[in-house]
Amino acid sequence: MNSFSFWGVVVNILYILGGLGIFLYGMRVMSDAITEIAGAGMRRIMASMTKNRFYGLLTGLFVTCLVQSSSATTVMVVSFVNAQLLTLTESIGVIMGANLGTTLTGWIIASVGKFSLSKIALPIIGIGFPFIFSKKAKFKHTGEFLVGFGLLFFGLSELKNAVPDVKSLLQSSDPRDLQMVREIQATIEQLNSHGFGSILIFLVIGILLTVVVQSSSAAMGITIILAVNGWINFEIAASIVLGENIGTTITAWLASIGTSLCARRTARAHLIFNVVGTLWMLLLFYPFVSMIDNLMPGAIFAEDVTSAELDSHYSKNGIEGDPQADEIARAKKSIIDTNIPLHLSLFHTMFNLCNIALLIGFAPHIGRLVERLVQPKTHDENTPEPGSLDPLQFEGSGFLPKTGELNFALVEAEIDRLAAITRYMFEGFVDVFESPDADKSDLIKELKELEDKCDDLAFEITQTLIYCTTESLAGERALRVASLLRVTGKLEDIGDCCYRLVQLAHRKYRKNRILPQETLREIKVFSEQILDFMELYQTHLKDGSIPDIANAQAIEDRIDASRKSLHKNAVKRMEDKENLKAEMIYIDILNEMESIGNDAFHVVQALNHVV
Repeated sequence: MNSFSFWGVVVNILYILGGLGIFLYGMRVMSDAITEIAGAGMRRIMASMTKNRFYGLLTGLFVTCLVQSSSATTVMVVSFVNAQLLTLTESIGVIMGANLGTTLTGWIIASVGKFSLSKIALPIIGIGFPFIFSKKAKFKHTGEFLVGFGLLFFGLSELKNAVPDVKSLLQSSDPRDLQMVREIQATIEQLNSHGFGSILIFLVIGILLTVVVQSSSAAMGITIILAVNGWINFEIAASIVLGENIGTTITAWLASIGTSLCARRTARAHLIFNVVGTLWMLLLFYPFVSMIDNLMPGAIFAEDVTSAELDSHYSKNGIEGDPQADEIARAKKSIIDTNIPLHLSLFHTMFNLCNIALLIGFAPHIGRLVERLVQPKTHDENTPEPGSLDPLQFEGSGFLPKTGELNFALVEAEIDRLAAITRYMFEGFVDVFESPDADKSDLIKELKELEDKCDDLAFEITQTLIYCTTESLAGERALRVASLLRVTGKLEDIGDCCYRLVQLAHRKYRKNRILPQETLREIKVFSEQILDFMELYQTHLKDGSIPDIANAQAIEDRIDASRKSLHKNAVKRMEDKENLKAEMIYIDILNEMESIGNDAFHVVQALNHVV
């Protein structure tokens, strides 16, 4: 499609959009498949984020290489901070790694672009296609990965073919083509005639391009194709790449809207990091470009093209004799256009490496700066209220990879928080029960609010897990969803039991039901058994390990035995008519505590995937 007639332009635009769509869809299919293949190992990857900023950097690098989208990684990081899985400082390290990881796309495009992309893409799709019908999850996801990988390059091929080649247009017999290409070149040259101001102009163009396509990888692919087809030179392409580094922060910024204070600060930290990096690069732009030119073989400026490169070009294109000046100029431009992709990839990588090296030591300072710039509103937002799971924007957001496996880390963090709330409620009951002479009205009110919070949080967790089941689930993923749903339900039941215990304790003292000291001691010992059970499953919820069912069964057996023994003692004491109503409350308390023990055992069973 090289015609610049009206309909030719319309068709070209549709081809460009189609190629871009196939590229982005292929990226999403590929990244979704590879995160499924990685499976539970992704949780271990995520756990490494919290060790220090250097581990976080490596994590961000690895995850972005997997999902092929720094936007997806940074949006994910915003969600993790929102769920209190990451601190602000830790998130900055992950973002730095994501910026470096996204440079892989440029290298792939530049390296593979030397071959016919469509010739590579279709065989890859052909290899992967039969596997997607496999009943085995690993084979199925491997097939999806290959199909996505092939679609990515097929989209690039179509995109490259849709963007008119300057060299072909200049040789066109249609005068309209010649006129249009010269007008476009004149416009580009005009924009590029402002010295350093031109760098800023094309930087802004890079920002806008990335905001529009919502993918720095796609924007990088477009930039390389424009350079290869002769529309822009290396300096213009490098300026656009710098703008793409700023444009990619917009996605995380949008994702942070409506989230917690820390999540919004994370998005701003991403912007500050990339803007600061771009500013110092602008100061050293021309020396840095010269360094890249010296590091990577091949000329990117006309004056650097060697006679050997020219001879090789003439030989490949069948040019014999003494070439004319215009032939020499075209040859030089063709050589430069071919060399630009690898040089541009090196520029992108070196820029991010240098930026990380310069700023990683200042991560805490960036965090403090963001804390000053983004202040809390009228109330404290550092502790997210139930609702933190609602905006999982990175899950299925536009062309961003789903990264569904990573959603489980968020869900598990909220389940851990639900478990912590229920334990606090039980400890609150013990406090009320053991303090007959103290005014516990504020604590009772707080415990009531926490019971409502448990219900809301359990609902949100359940909704998120149901949302995860909109994908086809099999194997380990299906078991995890089922077990987490069961854990959530049982923790909600424990929260209900805890509040009923609080009500019973409150009623006991409101109606002045006196229990003997022996009974109070019995409740204390029984409570400690319940707390031991809670400690058991909380530990395993935090570290993701599988609890020992035999140990849990032993604890439940002790709880059942204690309840039976204490119930028998209470029945005996009920022979004294004066203590009848007090002992009835006591028996109700015993029954509720046993229910908590049963629910706790069911939690342990669910964590063992006994569904």
